[in-house]
Amino acid sequence: MKRALIYGILGSLFFAFTFVFNRSMNISGGYWLWSACLRYIFTLPIMLALVAKRGNISAVHNAIRQSPMGWLLWSTVGFGLFYGPLTMSSVYGESWFISATWQITIVCGILCTPLFGKSIPIKGLLWSVVILAGIALLQTTHLSEESAVTAGEMMTALGLIILAAFSYPLGNRKMMAICPPEVDSISRVYGMTLCSMPFWLVLSGYALTVTGIPSQGQIVQSFIVALFSGVVATVLFFAATDMVRHDPKQLAVIEATQSGEVIFTLIGGVLFLGDPMPTMGGLLGIAVIVIGMIGNSLSSAN
Repeated sequence: MKRALIYGILGSLFFAFTFVFNRSMNISGGYWLWSACLRYIFTLPIMLALVAKRGNISAVHNAIRQSPMGWLLWSTVGFGLFYGPLTMSSVYGESWFISATWQITIVCGILCTPLFGKSIPIKGLLWSVVILAGIALLQTTHLSEESAVTAGEMMTALGLIILAAFSYPLGNRKMMAICPPEVDSISRVYGMTLCSMPFWLVLSGYALTVTGIPSQGQIVQSFIVALFSGVVATVLFFAATDMVRHDPKQLAVIEATQSGEVIFTLIGGVLFLGDPMPTMGGLLGIAVIVIGMIGNSLSSAN
């Protein structure tokens, strides 16, 4: 469990690059749809090289041939309906605002548990509510000050993030159920990236007709997101969830480590985007999130 927890926290660190760079690309005029598509287009060859080095390409392709519709459906849900809406939401607020709201996925992941024939871990759900209380405090503090985010934009971003927040854990868990034992977490990320590619290619064609070819800066930043978030973070998080896949309580704890993204994104926003330091209310919100994470971890051992 300790190893899985460390992997989850490290994954949240690398996931934070998504929010910082997506916001950076929006500020510089990049089209959000290119930011989403390029991440997975760049991720595919990197994951292919990793899986090929491990000699597991044939195992993945055989697994896909055994259940092609399942792979296409849940890869599109887990990657496409997760990252498309999440990237679009970055248009409506600062990187930390989107990252904080994204933590709704903690509760969404727990609420998905009955879909797999298991009961909801009540203690984990209660601690997740604490985490969300900290997130709400962050958001309330931000909106009560001078902010470019309007109430309408906040609701739009919230709707997009709720869709993404349900899609990510649902697609991940469905694919864990479909994958045979010989397909490990790294191979699963490659297979899901491959099977979500029709979704991304269609959206890329649309983006090309709307804005043309993306700028060099957007291409470079998208590659960084692909490497850090699409490969490193995703592999770490999937490996962590694989370690505890048969225990819904511990699985909820690993998914709760994603709340660390808020802290890492705040730091990244201040250092790279020039975002102001949070006020005392914001710092209190961060403290509540950390308390929720620790409480969730401790409750799983009871």
